Amino acid sequence: MERILVVEDEIDIAELEKDYLELSGFEVDVVNDGVSGLDMAIKNNYNLVLLDIMLPGMDGFEVCKSIREKKNLPIIMVSARKDDIDKIRGLGLGADDYITKPFSPSELVARVKAHLARYNRLVGYGNRVNEVLEVGHMKIDKTARRVYINDEEKIFTTKEFDLLTYLAENPNRVFKKDELFKKIWEMDSYGDDCATVTVHIKKIREKIEEDSSKPQYIETIWGVGYRFKI
Repeated sequence: MERILVVEDEIDIAELEKDYLELSGFEVDVVNDGVSGLDMAIKNNYNLVLLDIMLPGMDGFEVCKSIREKKNLPIIMVSARKDDIDKIRGLGLGADDYITKPFSPSELVARVKAHLARYNRLVGYGNRVNEVLEVGHMKIDKTARRVYINDEEKIFTTKEFDLLTYLAENPNRVFKKDELFKKIWEMDSYGDDCATVTVHIKKIREKIEEDSSKPQYIETIWGVGYRFKI
């Protein structure tokens, strides 16, 4: 069941949104302030966020910007303000859509379904089962190209994801830096190219390790390269 987070400080509207979305088959959580909304969105795996603009604690613009910095999922902003500048600002910060109050509940549900369908097509979900690697507290969703540590999503660049996945698929094997560079960057290593691998390993460790100075997953084999431990 797809999960939706509703961030709305007007209780009546929040309950209306929740009722209609649940009737349409979604699992819905509701929070009533921006700080809690951001915390819930980052810590949990939602499929879509329905986000009001005028919120106590932190406004919807800031919540949207902060979510977008960490996660890739549909965000629909909701506001009673009809100014185009608000719509432009919201979309510019990464929102996928903007709905003005008052709105038809059926229109809201239709837009939610449309954005979820579009997102699922883009990331290749469809109806197929995702190919997932699980090691310790880490889950690598190869199909969706997403990484979770203790069920919290971490955002990876393309090369970071490719490098982590390759190491995880070949555990307990020591790779030289130039081997990794040739495999992931698909070219021979020259000069300082191996430093590129070092930098990427450092960034990966910062995202997956509890203490990057004492790595649990990616081990440095001094004078040789790296090994993914299981």
